[in-house]
Amino acid sequence: MGKRLIIAALLVCWLLPSMAPMGRADGRFLAGVEDLPLMPGLREVPEATIIFDKPVGRLVRAMAKGESDPAALWRFYDETLPQLGWRRVATGHFVRDGEGLQITAEKHGATLIVRFAIAPGTE
Repeated sequence: MGKRLIIAALLVCWLLPSMAPMGRADGRFLAGVEDLPLMPGLREVPEATIIFDKPVGRLVRAMAKGESDPAALWRFYDETLPQLGWRRVATGHFVRDGEGLQITAEKHGATLIVRFAIAPGTE
Protein backbone atom coordinates (compact mmCIF):
# COMPACT_ATOMS: atom_id res chain seq x y z
CA MET A 1 0.00 0.00 0.00
CA GLY A 2 2.82 2.43 0.85
CA LYS A 3 4.58 1.95 -2.49
CA ARG A 4 1.35 2.55 -4.42
CA LEU A 5 0.73 5.78 -2.54
CA ILE A 6 4.26 7.03 -3.26
CA ILE A 7 3.95 6.10 -6.95
CA ALA A 8 0.57 7.84 -7.20
CA ALA A 9 1.95 10.97 -5.52
CA LEU A 10 4.95 11.04 -7.88
CA LEU A 11 2.68 10.60 -10.88
CA VAL A 12 0.46 13.49 -9.76
CA CYS A 13 3.51 15.73 -9.20
CA TRP A 14 4.79 14.86 -12.66
CA LEU A 15 1.46 15.40 -14.45
CA LEU A 16 0.05 18.38 -12.55
CA PRO A 17 2.34 21.11 -13.99
CA SER A 18 1.42 20.12 -17.54
CA MET A 19 -2.31 20.40 -16.90
CA ALA A 20 -3.21 24.05 -17.59
CA PRO A 21 -6.80 25.01 -16.76
CA MET A 22 -8.89 26.18 -19.71
CA GLY A 23 -9.22 29.94 -20.02
CA ARG A 24 -6.09 30.62 -18.02
CA ALA A 25 -2.64 31.88 -18.97
CA ASP A 26 -1.26 30.45 -22.19
CA GLY A 27 2.24 30.21 -20.71
CA ARG A 28 3.36 33.71 -21.70
CA PHE A 29 4.67 36.03 -19.03
CA LEU A 30 5.92 39.59 -19.11
CA ALA A 31 9.62 39.67 -20.02
CA GLY A 32 11.78 39.60 -16.89
CA VAL A 33 8.76 39.04 -14.63
CA GLU A 34 8.37 35.28 -14.37
CA ASP A 35 5.33 35.49 -12.08
CA LEU A 36 3.15 37.93 -14.01
CA PRO A 37 1.25 36.24 -16.86
CA LEU A 38 0.32 38.09 -20.01
CA MET A 39 -3.34 37.68 -20.87
CA PRO A 40 -3.91 35.93 -24.21
CA GLY A 41 -4.57 38.54 -26.88
CA LEU A 42 -2.23 41.10 -25.32
CA ARG A 43 1.27 41.79 -26.56
CA GLU A 44 3.95 43.40 -24.45
CA VAL A 45 5.41 46.76 -25.43
CA PRO A 46 9.10 45.99 -24.73
CA GLU A 47 10.32 49.58 -24.84
CA ALA A 48 7.92 50.46 -22.01
CA THR A 49 9.30 47.83 -19.60
CA ILE A 50 11.49 48.96 -16.71
CA ILE A 51 12.74 46.54 -14.04
CA PHE A 52 14.84 47.38 -10.98
CA ASP A 53 15.70 44.53 -8.63
CA LYS A 54 16.97 45.86 -5.31
CA PRO A 55 17.56 44.21 -1.91
CA VAL A 56 14.37 45.87 -0.59
CA GLY A 57 12.31 44.47 -3.48
CA ARG A 58 11.70 44.94 -7.15
CA LEU A 59 10.21 47.81 -9.06
CA VAL A 60 8.54 46.87 -12.32
CA ARG A 61 6.73 49.01 -14.86
CA ALA A 62 5.41 47.33 -17.99
CA MET A 63 2.80 47.90 -20.65
CA ALA A 64 0.87 45.63 -22.99
CA LYS A 65 -1.84 46.22 -25.53
CA GLY A 66 -4.27 44.30 -27.66
CA GLU A 67 -7.83 44.06 -28.80
CA SER A 68 -9.73 42.95 -25.73
CA ASP A 69 -12.24 44.38 -23.32
CA PRO A 70 -11.64 45.42 -19.70
CA ALA A 71 -14.15 42.89 -18.32
CA ALA A 72 -12.21 39.99 -19.87
CA LEU A 73 -8.96 41.47 -18.54
CA TRP A 74 -10.23 41.68 -14.95
CA ARG A 75 -11.73 38.19 -15.18
CA PHE A 76 -8.42 36.78 -16.42
CA TYR A 77 -6.29 38.37 -13.69
CA ASP A 78 -8.84 37.73 -10.91
CA GLU A 79 -8.77 34.02 -11.83
CA THR A 80 -5.07 33.62 -12.68
CA LEU A 81 -3.11 35.70 -10.17
CA PRO A 82 -4.40 33.93 -7.01
CA GLN A 83 -2.98 30.69 -8.48
CA LEU A 84 0.43 32.41 -8.37
CA GLY A 85 0.02 33.55 -4.76
CA TRP A 86 -1.33 37.06 -5.39
CA ARG A 87 -4.26 38.13 -3.19
CA ARG A 88 -6.81 40.54 -4.69
CA VAL A 89 -7.38 43.68 -2.62
CA ALA A 90 -9.47 45.63 -5.13
CA THR A 91 -10.02 45.70 -8.87
CA GLY A 92 -6.54 45.76 -10.39
CA HIS A 93 -4.74 45.73 -7.04
CA PHE A 94 -3.06 42.58 -5.71
CA VAL A 95 -0.56 41.88 -2.91
CA ARG A 96 1.89 39.08 -2.22
CA ASP A 97 4.96 38.62 -0.02
CA GLY A 98 5.47 42.31 0.73
CA GLU A 99 4.84 43.44 -2.86
CA GLY A 100 1.93 45.25 -4.44
CA LEU A 101 0.79 44.82 -8.02
CA GLN A 102 -1.31 47.53 -9.66
CA ILE A 103 -2.92 46.86 -13.04
CA THR A 104 -4.65 49.67 -14.91
CA ALA A 105 -6.44 49.51 -18.24
CA GLU A 106 -7.78 52.05 -20.65
CA LYS A 107 -9.54 51.64 -23.95
CA HIS A 108 -8.39 53.64 -26.99
CA GLY A 109 -10.76 52.77 -29.81
CA ALA A 110 -10.51 48.99 -30.26
CA THR A 111 -7.17 48.82 -28.42
CA LEU A 112 -6.90 48.05 -24.72
CA ILE A 113 -3.76 49.49 -23.12
CA VAL A 114 -2.76 47.76 -19.89
CA ARG A 115 -0.13 49.02 -17.45
CA PHE A 116 1.46 46.89 -14.75
CA ALA A 117 3.34 48.23 -11.71
CA ILE A 118 4.98 46.14 -8.99
CA ALA A 119 6.51 47.83 -5.95
CA PRO A 120 7.69 46.65 -2.53
CA GLY A 121 6.03 47.46 0.76
CA THR A 122 2.50 48.00 -0.49
CA GLU A 123 0.85 45.04 1.19
